[in-house]
Amino acid sequence: MFVCTITRYLGIILTMEFEEAIPNKKTNDECFIKYLPRHLIERVFLRLEVSTLLRCVGVCQHWKTMIRDPEFATLHLQHASRYALLFFQQESVARKCYPSDAIMVDEAWSQSTYAVPVIGPNDILCGSCNGLLCLYTNTSTIKISNLATGESMCIKKPYRNLRGDHFLFYSFGLHPLKKEYKITHFLSDFVEGRFQNKDRFNFIQVYTLGDDKWKDIKTPEALSLNCVRSSGTINVDGSVYWLTEDREASWQHVVMSFDLNEESFMRIKLPTLVLGVYSYGSRKYWIREIDGKICVATAQTFHYPPKEIFGKLQIWTLDNKMEQRWSQKYNIDSSDYIPGPSLVHGGKLLTQCSDNNLFTYKLLWNGKNFETGLFNMVKLFDFGPRKPENMQSYACVKSLVCLDIYKKVDIVRRQNKRGGWKLKKWKAWEKNLSEREEIWTRIQQKEHESIASSNRFVIWIHGLLPLISDDGIRQQIGKEFTKIFQEILDQHPRSLRRLNLVGQKRDTEKLVARMEKFAENSKATSDAMRSIIGIIMSTIPN
Repeated sequence: MFVCTITRYLGIILTMEFEEAIPNKKTNDECFIKYLPRHLIERVFLRLEVSTLLRCVGVCQHWKTMIRDPEFATLHLQHASRYALLFFQQESVARKCYPSDAIMVDEAWSQSTYAVPVIGPNDILCGSCNGLLCLYTNTSTIKISNLATGESMCIKKPYRNLRGDHFLFYSFGLHPLKKEYKITHFLSDFVEGRFQNKDRFNFIQVYTLGDDKWKDIKTPEALSLNCVRSSGTINVDGSVYWLTEDREASWQHVVMSFDLNEESFMRIKLPTLVLGVYSYGSRKYWIREIDGKICVATAQTFHYPPKEIFGKLQIWTLDNKMEQRWSQKYNIDSSDYIPGPSLVHGGKLLTQCSDNNLFTYKLLWNGKNFETGLFNMVKLFDFGPRKPENMQSYACVKSLVCLDIYKKVDIVRRQNKRGGWKLKKWKAWEKNLSEREEIWTRIQQKEHESIASSNRFVIWIHGLLPLISDDGIRQQIGKEFTKIFQEILDQHPRSLRRLNLVGQKRDTEKLVARMEKFAENSKATSDAMRSIIGIIMSTIPN
């Protein structure tokens, strides 16, 4: 059925162009597929989702070879739909452990409801590029996973400094010229088992997928790890960007850039505009990526935790890297927190509030820059009880990028299938999920039992109706029949796939509504049965 559907789809689109190329106009599916020109098949395949293409791989060797071709995977990326991947790292709230979770938001702002299988409960996302996720683990490895295909590979972390390691010290990206995927790591000073200066680093470690070891590259000076931790890092066009302290600069910060190909560093000055600082707060800076451009966001924050934003959030864009020329592009109100490293999706700005709500703002051009207002604010969803400061936003796609070509070196290890959810700390979480599934099973079972009981009652009453000659009474009994619970509205089997934060909330809401509906139907059925029995007894005393 699947082969016939795809084949017919190809035929409808392409018949007019290649009809003469098919000898004797054969209609057999196998012959039809065999004689399709490659470039025409590609035109259709480039517009199909990855999930559909992965099914097409099993159709024939010709299709498999085409879809697995790295050049086709690169072309497919140009047509792939864009998503915002909202990631929540594992945390403990009110003594309850919550696992790492992810929500995908498409271009129409619909949210996914199923968990991302390649993200384990202890994994922390530290990079996204061309459908590949870079996941920090609490073990000795970094995990690279394809979001769509489910392929994963584990890479040993740098052999030094595991004690002082942090997921914010890692980034992941692609160099566009060499087509090499690279992981970078900021290495804090660590000598003979002790921190020499835990707030500084003098080396950047780089690992290229497919290599057998990490490479140490010395920085031109000691740089601030605190700035990396507080302001973040981004990967744009083959370079890593982050903020570092500079007391002589107007903003007391500069942007540092590290070219992944040349392995060279560059200091980029920030705008010379003087920014005010109020006595009851401090000014904070973030580096973010918006539509492939390097941006720096700044705002006043309260001095004491939680350090929420107040006043205007200003976002400046780097217009020319060599000339170090900036322009103010965004001037934004009403934002308590901003996610990172990607800030804008589908032409709208993502912001978080301290009341555990995620909002989008439509950006309006006022002639000088973009502005937002409360009338442009739309609530996306409530992510409580998660904490706002533990959410990240990444731009991502679903791709066919294959990891097999990188699995030939000794540094790669197989993923431990017994880890993750099997850990003791997640037993309570798994128990809660099991209890909810058990409630679903019980309510569905009770619905079936209630229907069976109602049907037996209806059959019994129908056997008595011939004894009633009064049409008015028969019609009255018929009206009461309509109130009896005889149909289950939703009889679809439960999915075995794990739900994410959005899916769990919706599922809980459906379960509560289902239980309330069952209670309402049960009461209506009991009342109708008592009414019918009363009518029967008054009409047929014996």
